[in-house]
Amino acid sequence: MAKILGVGIATLDIINTVKGYPLENSEVRASAQRFSRGGNVTNTLTILSQFNNECSWAGVLCEDYDAQYILDDLKRNNIDFSLCQKQSSGKMPTSYILLNQQDGSRSIVHYRNLPELNFDHFRKINLSDFDWIHFEGRAIEETQQMLQWCNGNYPNIPTSIEIEKCRDSMSDIFGLADLYLYSKAFANEAGYDDALRFLNNERHKSPEADLICAWGENGAFGLIDNSPLHSRALPPKKIIDTLGAGDTFNAGVIQARLNKLDWMETLKFANNIAGKKCGQFGFENLHF
Repeated sequence: MAKILGVGIATLDIINTVKGYPLENSEVRASAQRFSRGGNVTNTLTILSQFNNECSWAGVLCEDYDAQYILDDLKRNNIDFSLCQKQSSGKMPTSYILLNQQDGSRSIVHYRNLPELNFDHFRKINLSDFDWIHFEGRAIEETQQMLQWCNGNYPNIPTSIEIEKCRDSMSDIFGLADLYLYSKAFANEAGYDDALRFLNNERHKSPEADLICAWGENGAFGLIDNSPLHSRALPPKKIIDTLGAGDTFNAGVIQARLNKLDWMETLKFANNIAGKKCGQFGFENLHF
């Protein structure tokens, strides 16, 4: 069992299942609707908690109706939120999701009216008991200071960061974490359609770090000590729900590293758990 801290956001997800993605200015009927607690880092912690890790979330909470739903779900998943920054105004982040029943794809509208966790709050957290710290690549200036703080004060705690989307000043957080977990969408936005070419290009930004990129149906790729790795995807018989598959993959990588698996086994483990997630709704019972 490890103690893991996740830094990022938690959201309320409102998920409507539709038979096919609707045309603009059209009206469709949802075949199902469900509410879920979302947010990349809290999704990742949900998976890691299933492996009997002691997981804590550091983010921002406000006092609105949606917050209670989110907190109740975190409690059910044994995720501690006592380290969060609290404020009286604002609204918890909300994501409105269309889940395409035909192929499991999802389209999302995000509503954000809450600041990110700030460095002044983060530096007051006693990190000495944690075995791993995982960040979302958001709020770049604050995240940069957090990573620098970890490196200067807790250099023996492994750090990982998810790089999902291009953001302003993104280059400021490269070279600071031990493990970078890139999305295919980020690589595509940067102009790459080949994962290994992308990772080789990223190497000079983080010369000492381990670099991983999940590439959907083409599996996962890594660049470890300048050695390229590839592990094929392990999809389910039927893709049902891809929402949170990347968060699940990231959890698989972290869990495998905590278990001291080698890098090829790490990628296989992460692909396996991400594939299992795509074959079901939600994140229940994904440990094995």
